[in-house]
Amino acid sequence: MLSKNNKWFLLILLSLIWGSSFILIKRGLVGLNPFQLGALRIIFACLFMVVVGFKSISKIPVTKWKYVAITSLFGNGLPVFLFAYAQTGIKSSVSGILNSLTPLYTLLIGVLAFGLGFVRNQVIGVVLGLTGCLLLVFFGKSASGVTNYFCAFLVVIATMCYALNVNLIKRYLSDVSPLAITTGNFLTLLIPALIILFANGYADVMTQPEVIHSTLFMIILGMVGTGIANILYYQLIQITSPLFASSVTYFIPIVAMSWGMLDGETLNFMQLAGAGVILSGVYLASKK
Repeated sequence: MLSKNNKWFLLILLSLIWGSSFILIKRGLVGLNPFQLGALRIIFACLFMVVVGFKSISKIPVTKWKYVAITSLFGNGLPVFLFAYAQTGIKSSVSGILNSLTPLYTLLIGVLAFGLGFVRNQVIGVVLGLTGCLLLVFFGKSASGVTNYFCAFLVVIATMCYALNVNLIKRYLSDVSPLAITTGNFLTLLIPALIILFANGYADVMTQPEVIHSTLFMIILGMVGTGIANILYYQLIQITSPLFASSVTYFIPIVAMSWGMLDGETLNFMQLAGAGVILSGVYLASKK
């Protein structure tokens, strides 16, 4: 178990890993459809976790498996497909910025479902965050026609899933090792992911050069951006708090926007203003 002195190291490392995930999804979508991409991401993450964490499975109490299954759905099962489909209609940098709404929903779900207290600044932060979200999406669509409301809303749903997951982990799985939780999560998702993958025709196209290339990006995303990152994230939740852990999304947009600019993406002034409003809201909502 890491001490609380390591929390900033984990936070920065996670920001770099997850901030790079959006450009990897963009590359993966060149040869894969969103369902193939999401399924492969889960499968490769599972294969990696079985290798490094299979022995830890025995440490999960029988009574905790229902929570492992629930967190697998909200922490990975739904979000990987939501983000993949969303990036068929929005830029990777926009997806990364919208992901920063996670702490706001972490607060809201914590208050509404888990009885956490709140102060006025946190309410203001939530309102600011949602306002910034609307600015980012609205001006993205009107300026370029690339951003669409439906795909942006899918990212919002994914952030709600993450927020629910982080509260569940803290409440019900704080006494289970992060390695065991992560391995259990992906083992739970393996069979559904295999069914989704081959039901979407992957076997018919898997030898095509573009598909092979995209699959290689999914190996990186599955093993590093999903498997290793989840272990680090659950460790961070356990040594800090749900709100601190979700504040990793302060830095993810910076990394995602940097990759996006290197890949030729641009954001207009109002979108950048919206990003700033979101991060200001996240700061207020996360402030003690």
